[in-house]
Amino acid sequence: MYYKSIYFIYLLLFLPTLIFSQTGFYKSSDENIELKKIASNLDVIWGMSSILDDKLLFTLKSGKIGILNTKNKEIKYIFNISDVWNFGQGGLLDVQKSPNFKEDNLLFFTYVKDINDKATTVLSSAKFQNDKLLDWKDLFVSKAFSNTNIHFGSRITFDEKGHLFFSIGDRGVRENSQNLSNHAGKIIRLNLDGSIPKDNPFTNQKDALDEIYSYGHRNPQGLFYDKKSKKLYSSEHGPRGGDEINIIEKGKNYGWPIISYGKEYWNNSPVGESTSKKGMEQPIKYYDPSIAPSSLIVYEGEVFKNWKGNLFLGALKLQHLNRIVLDKDNKVIKEERLLEELNERIRNVIQSNKGEIYISTDSGNIYMLNSKP
Repeated sequence: MYYKSIYFIYLLLFLPTLIFSQTGFYKSSDENIELKKIASNLDVIWGMSSILDDKLLFTLKSGKIGILNTKNKEIKYIFNISDVWNFGQGGLLDVQKSPNFKEDNLLFFTYVKDINDKATTVLSSAKFQNDKLLDWKDLFVSKAFSNTNIHFGSRITFDEKGHLFFSIGDRGVRENSQNLSNHAGKIIRLNLDGSIPKDNPFTNQKDALDEIYSYGHRNPQGLFYDKKSKKLYSSEHGPRGGDEINIIEKGKNYGWPIISYGKEYWNNSPVGESTSKKGMEQPIKYYDPSIAPSSLIVYEGEVFKNWKGNLFLGALKLQHLNRIVLDKDNKVIKEERLLEELNERIRNVIQSNKGEIYISTDSGNIYMLNSKP
């Protein structure tokens, strides 16, 4: 009788999770979701790009680049970066296809590289042809060096004018973020060939690097340009509390480490002078406690019609898919935490060519979210 009681309690506690894992059906407040695991037992899957309708290119933190056939779930590895700095938070990071991919077949990558025994974030490009990567080249080696293995960023996105943006963390050295003579704690803006746009905000400023678009960031691991609203969104890690979603504007200062909503790790003291200061931008949302946001998109597909225009963030610490609804004034009017039952650190979230949502996790899994009628 005792064992039957224990078994009954076990079912009550864990059956909902078991059903979720087996059926893959999940209901949000306004959409029915079908969740399918399409890859498993990989390394940390840092970046993904839906290059063709049935081909998903992904990056592994260890340096490997692979293609997942989303129909038959076969995986083919096509490239390995031999000199990737795979220590701490470093490694092979993001991948994004060119906005002109159908014509130029270009893919862009960020990864961490050892330069004279110090690591820094690098932007590279390669041509995708016949399931191979050709003409790999480093387009930009950032001046974001430190002796730490943390806060490298990094995500890539593009605007409709052919500019490439990518993010770099402060490298664990707080004062970097306010110093315009280095690239750490900054969002970088380049042309697709790696050259510097003439209208970048600091091109005519002495002692400032021309590639910088915005500064005062801690560790932005989410970056997405929404072509419909023409807004550039970032999500970045705060310290203990104080994770942020920001709208990034040209030449603006986002305050780190002078202003922050977070606290020190070693005591309860607030970081910085205050939570606001003249000349420094405010986030549209901050999280306390931290969720540890890793990736960010604005959904514009047709699969989830009720989610159009919503922001989605992968959460590492609190292990869920974070949905944010904004009003016309960019005020947060709703937050929903999806897929908490997975109990996995969600590293990357993207929208596929067809409008499904793909997520990857630090457990080495890739999932597809589709609409369930």
